[in-house]
Amino acid sequence: MNLSSHLDRRTLIRATAAGLLLPALSPAWARSGSHGILPGQGGTLSGEDIALSIGHSPFALGDRQGHAVTVNDAFPAPLIRLREGQNVRIAVTNTLDEDSSIHWHGLLVPFQYDGVPGISFPGIGPGETFTYDFPVRQAGTYWYHSHSNMQEAMGLYGAIVIDPAHGNGVTADREHILVLSDWSFTHPHILLRRLKQMGGYYNRQRQTVAGLLEGRGQPLGERLDWAAMRMDPTDISDVTGAAYSYLINGHDNGANWTGLFTPGETVRLRIVNASAMTNFNIRLPGLPMTVVQADGQDVRPVETDEFQIAIAETYDVLVQPQEHRAYGFVAEAIDRSGQCRATLAPQMGMVADIPAMRERPLLTMRDMGMDHGGMSHGGMDHTAMGHEGMNHSMPASSAPMDHGSMKMRDPSVAPQVPLGPGVASLSPMPVDRSGDRPTGLEHVSHRVLTYRDLVAALPNPDTRPPAREIELHLTANMERYMWSFDGVKYSDGADPIPFRLGERARVTLINDTMMPHPIHLHGHFFELVTGGDETAKPRKHTVNVLPGGKLSFDLTADAPGDWAFHCHMLLHMHSGMFRIVTVREDEA
Repeated sequence: MNLSSHLDRRTLIRATAAGLLLPALSPAWARSGSHGILPGQGGTLSGEDIALSIGHSPFALGDRQGHAVTVNDAFPAPLIRLREGQNVRIAVTNTLDEDSSIHWHGLLVPFQYDGVPGISFPGIGPGETFTYDFPVRQAGTYWYHSHSNMQEAMGLYGAIVIDPAHGNGVTADREHILVLSDWSFTHPHILLRRLKQMGGYYNRQRQTVAGLLEGRGQPLGERLDWAAMRMDPTDISDVTGAAYSYLINGHDNGANWTGLFTPGETVRLRIVNASAMTNFNIRLPGLPMTVVQADGQDVRPVETDEFQIAIAETYDVLVQPQEHRAYGFVAEAIDRSGQCRATLAPQMGMVADIPAMRERPLLTMRDMGMDHGGMSHGGMDHTAMGHEGMNHSMPASSAPMDHGSMKMRDPSVAPQVPLGPGVASLSPMPVDRSGDRPTGLEHVSHRVLTYRDLVAALPNPDTRPPAREIELHLTANMERYMWSFDGVKYSDGADPIPFRLGERARVTLINDTMMPHPIHLHGHFFELVTGGDETAKPRKHTVNVLPGGKLSFDLTADAPGDWAFHCHMLLHMHSGMFRIVTVREDEA
């Protein structure tokens, strides 16, 4: 349907004249000039009964005007603040003329209130109200968003803060909530259609002959290698700054969202990546950050200068600005096609600098799962490579291929993945990349957070060894813009992934694509296997699997029901990278 029909030109002009645009749309916590959100202050929705209304609202960004899908006429949606141990009833009314829904991202709720249409409930029809009723079982920083019709990309997302039942494990004088997003005035269905027509439609940073002659980018040998494989090392993000504006609390650089502080205070920043398609690199130049929480779970404090936050992740950090000056909070898209800056300042009217965009990153053979040691790029043999990547005609009984010192996986022992039209290539040598700096931060001179830096603040609740192991491949054909698990799109009848209630299993994700994938499991936390303390593995609900890499987590299947398991890149999920996890009691 054409959503623009909900907001004709005259309505938009009247709304503009009435001042109902960007700053006024923002809830109090998201407006520029925030003094911080502390327990008990206003500007939030809280209590045991909360009412939300989903609808359309006008929206402006600079001199461009359009509309957003909003909650209670707010963009981003209102902050919901709860307390661990309470019960909450959230009545959600849908005023759209299409179905809608809300998923409570990271919250441990009964599956019938998880908010995924077709899996946990039918959805919320036009004009209907659905009441979510559940106990609040945890504390931390989380968020909520639609799971219907890609409304999430159009503004239907907001932050959730849950205060601990007893005390506060993280001490701060002030806190600010920073919700990151990517915004396009082009409807997400149109973005997807263009990517279906040409996978690299929004990649405007391809390498050029002029760049090669000037010595920029890759050496000639590497360029020829990539060309022979019909792949592009600049193809890092599907939808880029060519289509997106990057926002913090609904504000762009010009709007300059500002959070106030008093020099010497400890300030807690609750950071949520609510983007549809963008991972961000986060830094505050001149101000180190101490990470104290990941995905709402406390971790042992670790200081860093920069970290990457994948789509759907949350991080809480502490900063201690000492000087009476403005500091820039910089969220840079990982492909460096754009960035957004907010300001932390001791008074209103101060504006932090917008740093120059750093040089675009380039993918390497490691990002293709070719951890080839000292192999010369220019000496790579492509005789076994088809135009999409690895040669799919190789019989299953063939011996491992040898490209110089690079050994391919033996297909006679490796798990078999269908190599059909939806699978362009398989990573020949995937490695654990939990200790790798993420895409675009491999060579910066300062400290960068990796998953191996994260250690749970409290012992893991279940330290049993896994009783079985499951391996899943993240697969794709970029030219056809098809995404899947193990080569099977969800719409093509992908089987559920079954677990027995209470069982302990290790899941290994192998990324056979050239892009990172933030993979989210509903209804559960899992523990990342990072090689560190086995009793204090970091607990998360979303994990970013780097290109050509693999990552394992241990899961206790303790929530009965049917749960979504998917890539949180919205267009990837919509195009097939989605499965159902079932948790059932053993039959008698």
